[in-house]
Amino acid sequence: MPISQTTAGGLLLCRAEPLAARPAAHILRERLLLAPAGEWSVLVPEAEPWLAGAESVAEVLAGWGAAVALSSNWPVLSLWWEEGRTGFVLSSGFRRSAAYEWDAAGRPHGERDAPYAADTDAMRVLAARLGLDPVLDLEELERLTRPDEAADGASRLLGVIALLARAGLALPAGLNPGEPADRLREAARVAPGAERVEWAGWRDTVRAELAVVEDSPLGPWLRGPKARLAGAAQLAAGAPLMMWAARRRSPGWLAAGTVLVTHGAAALAYDRARRRA
Repeated sequence: MPISQTTAGGLLLCRAEPLAARPAAHILRERLLLAPAGEWSVLVPEAEPWLAGAESVAEVLAGWGAAVALSSNWPVLSLWWEEGRTGFVLSSGFRRSAAYEWDAAGRPHGERDAPYAADTDAMRVLAARLGLDPVLDLEELERLTRPDEAADGASRLLGVIALLARAGLALPAGLNPGEPADRLREAARVAPGAERVEWAGWRDTVRAELAVVEDSPLGPWLRGPKARLAGAAQLAAGAPLMMWAARRRSPGWLAAGTVLVTHGAAALAYDRARRRA
């Protein structure tokens, strides 16, 4: 469907099942709907913070995706649409993000008058990090960067989603690019296996992080002077970032700061608990 010039919304696609995605989603300190999406999970925001803050929906979704990816070991794909434009951001832990954007006519944003020459590096990164076929699937992705008079921004994102089906993605009915945020919420609420994820406070969040660490094969190694130094560094970096983000009313950066603080606190708590054991 064509995207209205006033429609804004987005989805977070996590390369993990809901049971694994839930602890990471808590970090965002937002009200979200979490639903299975084949071998993936999809997160749908219940609020629209981009309407009240200084950031666009693209910036908010990119920040959330980076925060979730920082707190996990699997990639997160943020899909967004706003004022006729569409795009995606792929976040993978501390690795550099890959992003791509189209205008309302389905062309790379900003290429209206210039000769058509799209940078396909983001598509190569997308294919590599999501385990797509480096030849056939990459060729399909690169086709989405080429001129097509019948295409618009929504059809470009639908093309990305269709390719991700080969990587196990199966979005619930109604969660389509271009839908207004209220329709996305309603579709997510009735999706099979859907649940609400809400901020439960620092204590429960750190406990969830500790549980993840305890169950991880890296748990026994996350202790000692180096672990304490890393935890302290994350706290030192995350706390001022959270304060700066709160003043700027930036939910994306606030989520990233929250991840750093939570990881730092969890690392220090885990090391302390292990030393007492």
